Amino acid sequence: MTVIITGASRGIGFELTKLFLDANYHVIALTRHTETLEALSNEKLQIISTDLRSKMSIDKAVFAIKEKHQTIDFVINNAGALVNKPFEDILYSDLEKTYQVNVFAPFYLSQQLLSVLGKKTKAHIVNISSIGGFQGSVKFAGLSSYSSSKAALVGLTECMAEEFKEKNITVNCLALGAVQTEMLAEAFPGYEAPVKPIQMADYIFDFTTKGHHFYNGKILPVSLSTP
Repeated sequence: MTVIITGASRGIGFELTKLFLDANYHVIALTRHTETLEALSNEKLQIISTDLRSKMSIDKAVFAIKEKHQTIDFVINNAGALVNKPFEDILYSDLEKTYQVNVFAPFYLSQQLLSVLGKKTKAHIVNISSIGGFQGSVKFAGLSSYSSSKAALVGLTECMAEEFKEKNITVNCLALGAVQTEMLAEAFPGYEAPVKPIQMADYIFDFTTKGHHFYNGKILPVSLSTP
């Protein structure tokens, strides 16, 4: 079986990559930074240097995927971009960065992969959002660009699930709380989260491989703590 993981070079994505490899999956890792993944030296790992802010880069990645694989079982849209600035200081380029990675890339990548999803067994797309994008959750100053983009991903998940329900593809979204990653440190310097990347990766692995038998179009908060 084959899984695509975006943002696979660090944090939760890196731990997910190792978990799927340990479970004998073929893993396609999309990331801008390939060094940590190359150190894994696993023949089942395909690393594709990809800038998710670029349509051309995503197109090249999809071409490389389809050259090797006729069917994909799971897609984990894990990559994220964060800007931590007061609302009045956020530049248009900041908005472009966060929305390109957090919304446009999951939309476009999933769209371009439709021809290889759900062909043999039911496929599962898992969008990784944030509890900050979950309606009614606590919001934090400085994160308006990030949290609103993750809220958009929540809405996109519901739309995708409706669009794909006749295509043997399920789509769900996990809205993660605080996990001790580099991104969390950017958002909340000095804060120590109660959950480590490997713990959350273990949960996401289990949900990705089993959750599509029970859920479709669901937004599930996975949060022990919000700073």
